[in-house]
Amino acid sequence: MTEKTYHVYTADETKRLAEKIAKLLRRNDCLTLSGDLGAGKTTFTKGLGIGLGVKRTINSPTFTIVKVYQGEKPLYHIDAYRLEDEEEDIGFDDYFYGDGVTVVEWPQFIQSFLPKERLDIVIKKIDDSDERLITLKAIGKYFDYVIKEIPHV
Repeated sequence: MTEKTYHVYTADETKRLAEKIAKLLRRNDCLTLSGDLGAGKTTFTKGLGIGLGVKRTINSPTFTIVKVYQGEKPLYHIDAYRLEDEEEDIGFDDYFYGDGVTVVEWPQFIQSFLPKERLDIVIKKIDDSDERLITLKAIGKYFDYVIKEIPHV
């Protein structure tokens, strides 16, 4: 299991890291994003969208739970925050095993539904600036490869 931490200083650096990761992703790949409110999960997802060729503005799907963005590969953006204490499957497999890349914010609330292979990402805010520590943890061999292939930020 490969793990790597990046130290970024601006929101643009966060987006650039995510964009580089997006270039290595395949259909059916899943990424989880953990971090406190305001840590930069949606900023990271915006960078993924850029890397996947999404033209629409990406924002948090808090009130809709899932947003779908079309790009070179579809981007399925799931915010599981409101699913806390829920055991209901809202059709996660349609996203996890669909034609696109799935990003799950607040994955701890749907842990039992997550694919066995995925890239777990933890974003930690350093202070009130845009400085962050972004830790990537590979769950599965392909994501070991992804982490090793990410060009320098």
